[in-house]
Formats: sequence, structure tokens, C-alpha cells
Amino acid sequence: MSEVLDITQVIASLLKAESILILCHKNPDGDTVGSSAALCHALKKLGKTAAVLCADPIPERYAYMDIPMFDGEFDPKYITAVDVAGMQLFGDAVSRYTRHIDLCIDHHPSNGGYADTMLLDGTAAATAELMYSLICAMGVEISPLIANCLYTGVATDTGCFKFANTTARTHEVAASLIECGADIQTLNNILFENKSRRRLNIERIALENITYYFEDRCAVMVLTKEQIAESGADGTDLEGITGIPRTIEGVKVGVTMRQQPTGSYKVSVRTEIGVNASDICRHLGGGGHTQAAGCEILGSLENARAALLSEVEKALEK
Repeated sequence: MSEVLDITQVIASLLKAESILILCHKNPDGDTVGSSAALCHALKKLGKTAAVLCADPIPERYAYMDIPMFDGEFDPKYITAVDVAGMQLFGDAVSRYTRHIDLCIDHHPSNGGYADTMLLDGTAAATAELMYSLICAMGVEISPLIANCLYTGVATDTGCFKFANTTARTHEVAASLIECGADIQTLNNILFENKSRRRLNIERIALENITYYFEDRCAVMVLTKEQIAESGADGTDLEGITGIPRTIEGVKVGVTMRQQPTGSYKVSVRTEIGVNASDICRHLGGGGHTQAAGCEILGSLENARAALLSEVEKALEK
């Protein structure tokens, strides 16, 4: 298990390192991308050699972060994982660099403790919220660029401050980022307002593939790899779609099952207060937060759905 460090200890560890590789999780979202980019920019301000690596392409919508991506130009001596709760979330494409993780910075209470050391705050709404505190403590000025990166992480992981994980601290961090120059009008438009035709396509297909269980208290939305290919949707278009089933009136557990190119199903669970999403996913090899969690299930759709519904039923009966 990881040795849990405080911010002062993490800073000392990072300052000793000269060449730092920052790893995101596969299927990257706004928090893993924004937090990683912010840390990378901050480390570069301190004169460190640093870059970001992800098993999957970073969505084009995040181009404004100007992320220094790793292309093998240096030999990393220190590996940091950001917003990655478990080893299975890295992806095979970066396995060369995941054999030994020096530090993990995360906000998932279900973190598997795979890194040598860890900076963890399970009360933070997003890893970006924790990263803000770390960068400030490092003495690095929060530039407008870093502010944009961190705001992206905080805003996307809270559904633009609508999710139950949003706290007073979350709003304080967002306010500070605005004061530091975060362009929230442009960012909110990019992150929450603009939808591509591909996104509308995949939403239409998704809505046609919702089924209800347990007296309509659970809604399951399934997207096969063939349907995703048919829609033309990419990773950017799929981000955020997982919240749709939970928005249906009367639904306490909203589930999205998205088939991966390998055939497995990436499962995202969103729940009302009183139903623990993390418990549902933990029994299936995943984890996350009380109201938002995920896992990956191998096998046929029928078997995957049956295993999932068994756990959902138990959670609803508690």
C-alpha cells in the first residue's frame, strides 16, 4: 500500500525530481487532463523537465490547455499519476511507465494504493481542487493558463457545480481561479454548451437504448461499439453522456454501459443520495465516489448487465 503524504512532503519529493512524467487515466476526462496539465505547467515554471502521457488521445476540445505531451524526448526518472484510482485505468499503451509509480495525486476514496506514495483527499470534488492547493503551496503563481486547466477539472467533475460532490471549498477554489484569470465564459461554452452533431447523434442512439428495472428506480443505457462507430462520436462527444440516465424523473440509479473496442463494457454509475454508487462498482472491481463511480466488466452484454443489476438491487434494498 501507498505511504500517504501531506502536501509539504509531496512538494519536497517533486522538488528533488528533475525529469517527471505525468500519467492520465485512459478515456481522459476534464479532471485528469486539467489537473495533469496544470501540474506540468507548474513544474516547468520551477525549471523541471516534465510532460504528460495518456494511453488515449487527449480530446481536441482541450487544446486551449497547451499541454506538453510526452514523445520520448527525455528519460523520466519520476512517475506521477494524476486522478487515477487504480492500475487498470492506465491502459496498455502506457504500461512501460506504470510498472513503478512514485506518486499518485487523487481524490477517489477507492484509490487502490498502487503508487509508492500518495496525496489523497477524498473530500475534494475533483483532483483539480487538490491540485490547486498543491500548486499554491509550491509557490507557483497561478497563471491564466494554469487557472484554465484547473477550472476545467473542477467544473467538469462537478457537472458545472451541480453534482452532490460540490462543496463550499469547491466554490472558493473556482472563485480564486476566476481571480487568477480563468476565462470561464469561454470555458463553460466549450465544456457545457457546444455540442457537435456527432454528440447529438450518440445522444439520440443512447436515449433509444434505455431500459428500466426495479420499478423504474434504475435506468440502464447501453452503447455498443457498433453504435458508437455508426454515430461517428469520439472521446470528446462521449464525455458527460454518462449523466443522462440519472436525470430521468424517479430514477435513483442511472447506469451507462459503453462497450470498449476490446469488447468489455465500461460502466458508469450515478446515484441519488442514499444509494452508494461506489459500493455497487467496488463489488465489480471498480470504485469511485458515493454518488458517482465506475468499473469495467468483461464478457457478453447479458452477463455484464446481469452482474451489474444484481449489485444495483442490493444497493437499492439497503
